[in-house]
Amino acid sequence: MTLIKARFGLNYGDFSLDVDLTLPSTGVSVLFGHSGSGKTTLLRCIAGLEHAAQGYLEINGRVWQDSERKVFLPTYKRPLGYVFQEANLFSHLTVLANLHYGLKRIKNNLGLIKLNQTIDLLGIGHLLARMPSTLSGGERQRVAIARALALNPEILLMDEPLASLDFKRKQEILPYLSRLHQQLDIPVVYVTHSQQEVAQLADTLVILEEGRLLAAGPLAETQSRLDLPLAQDREAATVWQVSIAEHERAYHLTRVTFDGGSLSLPLIDVPIATALRVQIYARDVSITLVEPSATSILNVLPALISEITEGRDSQAVVQLLIGQQLLLAHITRKSLSLLGLKIGMSVFVQIKGTSILN
Repeated sequence: MTLIKARFGLNYGDFSLDVDLTLPSTGVSVLFGHSGSGKTTLLRCIAGLEHAAQGYLEINGRVWQDSERKVFLPTYKRPLGYVFQEANLFSHLTVLANLHYGLKRIKNNLGLIKLNQTIDLLGIGHLLARMPSTLSGGERQRVAIARALALNPEILLMDEPLASLDFKRKQEILPYLSRLHQQLDIPVVYVTHSQQEVAQLADTLVILEEGRLLAAGPLAETQSRLDLPLAQDREAATVWQVSIAEHERAYHLTRVTFDGGSLSLPLIDVPIATALRVQIYARDVSITLVEPSATSILNVLPALISEITEGRDSQAVVQLLIGQQLLLAHITRKSLSLLGLKIGMSVFVQIKGTSILN
């Protein structure tokens, strides 16, 4: 598999970036961290908008930057699409004219074919004759994404595209971003500080802190690492890939399967065998030594304790393995002691609730 290789070092005086990173050339790689962690700076280095004094960037086997050999491809020569926090559409052009603006850079009709596909993918066909001033924030961002994709880029860079939207508009656009995640055949590098966006979109998670790389890897593995801040956070969660197995319409439930068992969820009205993601919060997972015989909680699964860490407060974090799936549980240190939980023990987990992501 072709890889994206990115190595950058730059110094602003009060901030420095020092990152050596290898990303897959498919799927969505999310750059995650608090403000000032270097997410946007790293994205701008990939785009060539920042010229790192020490840098190396290779995409699809082509070197875009190599400071040792004095190679630096300027941004306008890099086959990329870039989506900013603000849509930045041309206010005097219709949506269709905005989308056509970059097509002059495409030498053949492939750009027009791709554009038509993108219009369908993002659900903006009914907006083509409208002016940007008449669009909602979510609609403007969908048009901005389509304009970036119209260039037929080799990589799509997205810098917190939902940051300026209110909750309602974010919920409006997230399903379209999930659709991109599933159907694009180019890599996406996506910047956010939202754990919801991480859970819904990321295939690969990259965690930055003060310009340094804390961790990078597949979403489920990186989310579940107990040596990282995410696992200790109140919103700590694990994302599972599942498949629709059965609808229990009499109870308004859907049963989904995963590599290790099944879960009962509120009814999801999609066809059998549909793949989707569910998010399980660590605070919604409890642990018992024996399988409960009478409980209102439907999701009770056998598990193996793979790792434990105790915080400085009352909380302990337990990492569990269910089949091939990792799961986090937040319990009290007192419960940890009373149950005598140890690494390698077989237990049962009760999952109180899940969030359906896509």
